[in-house]
Amino acid sequence: MNKLLDLLCGLLSGIALFAIMALTFFDVLGRKFASNSIPGSLEMTELLMVVVIFGALPLVSRRGEHVEFDSLDPYLPPWVRRAQWLVVNLLCGAVLLGLAWLMWRTGGQFSETGETTAQLQIRKAPFIYGMGVLCGLTGLVHLALLRQGPQQRGEGEGTAL
Repeated sequence: MNKLLDLLCGLLSGIALFAIMALTFFDVLGRKFASNSIPGSLEMTELLMVVVIFGALPLVSRRGEHVEFDSLDPYLPPWVRRAQWLVVNLLCGAVLLGLAWLMWRTGGQFSETGETTAQLQIRKAPFIYGMGVLCGLTGLVHLALLRQGPQQRGEGEGTAL
């Protein structure tokens, strides 16, 4: 299951990131040599950034690669760090599942009203639905981490439990 998650979310984020790179490259070329940029390139970049960020979120959570402040961890007893780890993953899972529900509901509202982007008239609902699905998936990843238990980390990767 982890390999499938890595493959699908990695491909989604990677393709979107490549599309941003290509769009920016051709937009700059157009401005430099044709004195004309690609219409809607900013909107496309914004939508693709949503795909990159939310597509990578389950991977970052599964691998424990979020930015963390752990200066005090070496001074805490192992049972406190374990309890902290459990609370953080439970809270993240619950909040992300709640956020997924809110995004799904918002996607439904956007779908009903036909909400689109300003310049290119791209429907927003599919992106909001996608954000909801990926937040829900990330919430499930955090809850699955609870079953798995804290992992030992190597030197330079935070504090070992």
